[in-house]
Formats: sequence, structure tokens, C-alpha cells
Amino acid sequence: MPPFRLALAQIDVIVGDVRGNLDRVRSALAALEPLAPDLVAFPELAITGYPPEDLLLKRSFLDEAREAVEALAREVGETIVVIGFPERVADVYNAAAVLRHGRVRHVYRKRYLPNYGVFDENRYFQRGDSIPVYRLGELTLAVNICEDIWYPGEPLTAQALEGDAQLAVNLSASPYHAGKGQERERMIATRAEDNALVVGYCNLVGGQDELVFDGQSLIVDENGALIARGAAFGEDMVVADVRLARVVEERLRDPRRRKVREPDRTALEVERVDLGERRSEARPPLPVRPPIPEPPIAASGQSTEILAALTLGLGDYFRKNGFHEACLGVSGGIDSAVTAAIAARALGEDRVHGYYLPSRYSSEISRRGARSLCANLGIRLMEIGIDPILDAYLEILRPTFEDRAPDATEENLQARIRGNLLMAFSNKFGWLVLAPGNKSEMSVGYSTLYGDMVGGFAILKDLLKTRVYELAGEINREAGRDVIPRETIERAPTAELRPGQKDTDTLPPYDVLDPILEAYVERDLAPAEIAGLGFPEETVRWVIEAVDRSEYKRRQAPPGLKITTRAFGKDRRMPITNRFRG
Repeated sequence: MPPFRLALAQIDVIVGDVRGNLDRVRSALAALEPLAPDLVAFPELAITGYPPEDLLLKRSFLDEAREAVEALAREVGETIVVIGFPERVADVYNAAAVLRHGRVRHVYRKRYLPNYGVFDENRYFQRGDSIPVYRLGELTLAVNICEDIWYPGEPLTAQALEGDAQLAVNLSASPYHAGKGQERERMIATRAEDNALVVGYCNLVGGQDELVFDGQSLIVDENGALIARGAAFGEDMVVADVRLARVVEERLRDPRRRKVREPDRTALEVERVDLGERRSEARPPLPVRPPIPEPPIAASGQSTEILAALTLGLGDYFRKNGFHEACLGVSGGIDSAVTAAIAARALGEDRVHGYYLPSRYSSEISRRGARSLCANLGIRLMEIGIDPILDAYLEILRPTFEDRAPDATEENLQARIRGNLLMAFSNKFGWLVLAPGNKSEMSVGYSTLYGDMVGGFAILKDLLKTRVYELAGEINREAGRDVIPRETIERAPTAELRPGQKDTDTLPPYDVLDPILEAYVERDLAPAEIAGLGFPEETVRWVIEAVDRSEYKRRQAPPGLKITTRAFGKDRRMPITNRFRG
């Protein structure tokens, strides 16, 4: 039995751009055509992009997606093409079209519809009600979609053990969080070994609103050994010759094959679909692919991986939404420094505009930090003092405030003046304002509505403050020099809205605050459980109360990229009006 040539087209598509996505698919097929693959797989919902959300409620959108699949099918010859699309029949399904010889030969419908975290598939889709396999000459192939392979058992086990499939192709749109690639690879290897078949896992890549898809498509053999891995955070064509005869030999030694199968082994009968005979023409040898690199997290830790995810997510947000340039306030602090550095990586230094907006409380160390950072990054920095505007505000408000002592009101005025100026630049020049806020600050409300929360995108929204410092170190390590000034990294965090102010005047130290936030926000631990980890009960209570009462602020924050297992927004949906404590 000659090797089976499998290709995984790991592409970056745009939600709603059905015609543009179809062109991207055609380009990928044209690039792969000289290699004459037996099968080319594209990601989940590649025709429409993922997740299309309430576009799925529009009949015209679903009809356009179907028309695109039919048009593509007419162009397909000997190579089998498997591509994700939303299928509208009596209901709507998350589906994979199997194309060959000029037509749609079959449609697989996703069995498991995730409805947790960022997923809402039960809102849009009906569950598939069949388990097909595909005959190709002497071979049997299986197709399934994303969540279908995350669970042991059907449909994969039925496809392998009942349907005798030697190869399973999984179309996926698996959103990134730190460490997800390794978790996914272990799971795929386990499924391949448990079911004694080769698995080709084709994952989406690119940024979509608050989600990043990391690619890292996989081909794994019947023993769980890695054959090929796609690029992380970039488009790739993963092609390998897999020897499916070895799967047959492996199964001859598999005792499960010799057991009597129970009639109710699976709730559904396996459906067998004939795709015809295998292509017979000679094929060129595959070009030598470089050795499989270690994934980013294994190579140099999560900071490298996160930095790549943020760069891709920001770049795609701009490219896909028609934004061209960004501006931000560069304060001389760590958050704006890391935000500016990532923006320069993602967009190019000539498309990032920095503004230093000092008040009477801004220090010389902040001015030095802002100037050094922008010089190191090669981005333009403008300095505009805000004291004249602040004085005007205070004079206008003086009769109303009467003899009340200064407090956070006057501090917040400074942040709001800065936000107002940045939005003016945005309106005048068409730039998108980048908000520098991090997850620690957003969690406990240590941020100003219409002030430092102003912006169209918040790169660090899902990163705790301690992680921001780690990213600063990674940026400098990758550059081989202190792009982010050492003085900025080593200084005590401060908002500089009053004399001598430090974050620890209001907040616990970040090395205490962040683990409490991680336990409460990302793991849902109760106050007593968090205190049991060794944190002072009074501090734990303060943090939790601050998180709960700041929900209304977070609802008004700009979108930002999901990096952890539990980001604010779709991942964590809490009522604003909420009296539960504990």
C-alpha cells in the first residue's frame, strides 16, 4: 500500500469574508497542487471564519457559505478536500464538507457542541446525528470537528473500531491560552494511540476580536508519535506521507479487535460513504521539511509564547478591521512600555504614535523612561503638559466643590484629561487608541473610567501585573538589549496622580494580589480556600470585594486578547447587580 499524502492547510481567515476566505482556500490548494496530496484539510468553519456568532442567524450569510462550498467543489478533482462551513438544512450545523470529483460527496456534522468559556455553539447549532467513515479504495478515512476529538469514545472510537478508519482528520478552531498547545498535543497523541489510527489535526490560526488561534496543526501516528507540527502563530502548509498499512498491522495485534462487540457499543450505526478509488498517478517526492521545532512554551517558557500571541492578535485586529495606525499614552511606567513594544512589533514602529502627557506630579524618571523607550523602539514621542487643562477644570469646579478636600476626584481628572487628548488624536488622524490596563488593575477597579480605560483595544487586558513584568524581560531578552529601560522595570509602580504615590498605597503588593486574583477569577476558589493557601484573610476579603464591585467598570472596558483560561468577558460572565459574597 503506497503512502497516503495528507496536507493540513493552516490558514488565517476573516469572519464574514466568505468570498475572501474562498480565495484564500483556492490559493492554498494551488500551492499544494504540485505535491498531489490525497487529501487537503482546512480548519473548522474556514469558509466563514470562527466564531461567526450571530451572523449564523442570517439566512443570507448561511446561503452564501453554502454557495462558496458548492463553487469550490466544482473545482476539486482527484484530491479530497475537507473544509468547515455552517450548513443550513432543516436546522443549522457546524459541518465539514467532503469534496471530490466536482461535487460535495458528503457532509459531516459536529457531534459535540461546546457551550462553556468563550463557546456558544448550542446557541447556534444542532448536534450531528450520524457517524460516517469514507472508503477510498482499500483505505477508510474519518472526519470529525474540534470538540469531537477532545472526548474519549465516539465519534472517534466508533469511526476507528466500528468503521475501521485508519486515518482521522479533525478540523479545529481551538482558541489559544497559555500552554494550550502542549495540552492539545498530549490529547491528540492519546486519541491516536488509544484508537490505533493516524490523526491529522488542522487548527485555525490568526486573531479574531478577543481570541487568538495559534495554529500548531499536528500529524500524529498510530502510536501517538509526532510526525509533523505546523507553525505556531503563523500560516503553514503541513504535508506528510503517512503509512496507513502500519495501522492495519498494528490492529492485527490489537486485542480489542478480537473481542465480540456489543450491539449497543455506540448509539449510532457507522455510516459508510464511498469516495471512489485512490489517485494512481506518480507524485513528486515531498521537499525536505526542517526538523520539528520545539513549541514556543517548551523552547523558552510561556513569555515567548504569550508575546507571539499578543503580536498576532493585535496585528490581525488592525488588519482585519481596517485600522492602520495606533496611538497611546507613554507614561514611563511598565504597562505602557510593554504595550508600546508589542504595538511596534505588530504594526511597525512608523505606525505607532506615543504621547507623554505629564502633570505636576510626573517625575523626571517617568520622562526619562518615556523618552528612552520610544527612542529604543524607533517610535515618535510627543510631549504635551496637561497642567493648564487641569487648572481650568479645577477652577470651573471650585464653586461646586466648595471647601471639600482633594481626593480621588482630582486624581481621576488627570487620567480623564489624558484620555480626552488621546481620543482627540484618534478622531483627527484616524488612529486607534491602545489602552495599557492590565488584568490586576481591571480586576480590582484600580483604573479610571473615561481615563486610562479609554481606547479601542487593550493588549494587556488578560495579563496580571507580574506577567507584564515577565513580558518586559522577554522583550529585552529577544532584542538582546534593554528596549524597555531597566529603570522602568525596577521602579516601584505608581500612577503619579498625587505626590509620592505608589500602587501599594491602595493595593496589596502584586506578588500577593496576583495569586489571589488567579485563585478567585480564574479558578473560582472561595475566600476560605484562598486564605487556606497562606494569604491573610483580611486581604483576601478586600480583594474579592474589590473584584465584585468593579464588574460595572469592566463592562465598559475596551476589548482585549484572551491569554489565560479565564478572561473577563465571554469567559467570565458575572451579573453587575449581585449580592452574593463567598
